[in-house]
Amino acid sequence: MRSVKPPGLFRRMLSLVLLVWLLGFLWFALFLPRPADATHTDGVIALTGAQGRIGRGLDVLRAGQARRMLVSGVSSEVSEAQFASQYTVSPALFACCLTLEYESFDTWSNAREAAAWIARYHVRSVRLVTTDWHMRRAAFDLAVAGPKGLVIVEDAVPSRPSMKVLFLEYNKYVARVFAWLVDWPETTRHPSTDHDLH
Repeated sequence: MRSVKPPGLFRRMLSLVLLVWLLGFLWFALFLPRPADATHTDGVIALTGAQGRIGRGLDVLRAGQARRMLVSGVSSEVSEAQFASQYTVSPALFACCLTLEYESFDTWSNAREAAAWIARYHVRSVRLVTTDWHMRRAAFDLAVAGPKGLVIVEDAVPSRPSMKVLFLEYNKYVARVFAWLVDWPETTRHPSTDHDLH
């Protein structure tokens, strides 16, 4: 005799999934990552895209809390001279300690380019600087792309994100974790040149 699913089972399962999603969103929105303390790391990585990220990374570098800095996702239209002028970076600091990365175009490619930089300079610990609402996905991707045992210090730049920003970013984060769990292949796109450099 053919078995029949109990009435309402599908609705109950859907309700459970929605409840888990809602609780996850509340956690995501109410407990955003915070700025880090003065912990020293081998390197600092700042992701372009919103105000305060690059400035925060440079503050860490100038304070001696990291030996090197990577700025990931710089627009191809921004030269090293323009960057140095905008952020008042001395030639000596630029030459010894600062790398601008132009190839990445999204959070996952940020992480891959950062992993290459980490390997090049034998970095074992990094301070990751990005906006608070973006931190969880950025840190997750860096942990996946980076070498085993890499220490990641999350240094979130505080913001006042709208509910729309939080909603979109939470779903991106959930989708990213799910893709990693099922080993979903990454898509490849051509880099864009519309990164904000703040």
